Amino acid sequence: MIDVTRPGHPRLQEVADGVYAYIQPDGTWWINNTGFAVGPQGVVAIDSCSTEQRTRAFLDAIASVTAAPVRTLVNTHHHGDHTFGNALFPGATIVAHERTRTEAIAFGPARELPWWQNPQWGELPLDPPFLTFTDRVGLWVGEQRAEVRHVGSPAHTTNDSLVWFPDSATVFCGDLVFNGGTPFLLMGSVTGCAGVLANVLRPLQAATVVPGHGPVFHDDEPVAANLDYLRFVAELAERGHAEGITPLQAARDTDLGRFADWPDAERIVGNLHRAYAELDGTPPGGPIDTAAALADMVTYNGGEPLTCLA
Repeated sequence: MIDVTRPGHPRLQEVADGVYAYIQPDGTWWINNTGFAVGPQGVVAIDSCSTEQRTRAFLDAIASVTAAPVRTLVNTHHHGDHTFGNALFPGATIVAHERTRTEAIAFGPARELPWWQNPQWGELPLDPPFLTFTDRVGLWVGEQRAEVRHVGSPAHTTNDSLVWFPDSATVFCGDLVFNGGTPFLLMGSVTGCAGVLANVLRPLQAATVVPGHGPVFHDDEPVAANLDYLRFVAELAERGHAEGITPLQAARDTDLGRFADWPDAERIVGNLHRAYAELDGTPPGGPIDTAAALADMVTYNGGEPLTCLA
């Protein structure tokens, strides 16, 4: 279990030849993983961080491996813990799915948010992706090919992409998987994410998976655990919806069981809001009242802002 009271120091882990994961414990709210690949022409980075301090530390980690410039920055999706630090990569081409750009612009730059204990964001002007794709795009790191693939349907968000290195069977999957933490589907789809894990991520048969939050893994167990959680949410939503109780009440009435020890348990409420909306006919990833869902998460959390240690 991740200790949510003491985030550890970020660590650099070479996961394939010239490919590095940058792991940020404890992986809870606004504390994400990133990574990079080093080639003869420069560096391809995968995601930035939520705060100026954390993003500058990531840049220092890159500089500890190579003096080459970061020429390309890939955003796996639009959430601020993966994009707010984009502005600290001057000269890099920022690549993402076309909807990642749209959603990043709609959310805006790092700023005080009413639902969290806000970190010190620093000076991070909005810098959205400006080279976008609809399906996939290939990136070359020397002789090593990386494929940036949109997953095809709403999952964690409406615009998730994974970065696949076929030569080493290594994948950076963004927030499709939370390893040791509670998944969050408020801006995506509970059923859609389950489908992507089963039909997009698993068929890769990756030897190494770098999740958006939590430790790197080499087997199917974290994917299976996330799928179990998604089924749990979907079944709870069906029962609560049929009984006519609110997502908040359904969450309060349930025993989280094996998932109770996962950090950020209050995400059950947001996930139920999303699942209820789909039961009401909202298409996967369609607009819902996210502010109301986040307010219910704070209520579930005893009225205290959501814990953020970033």
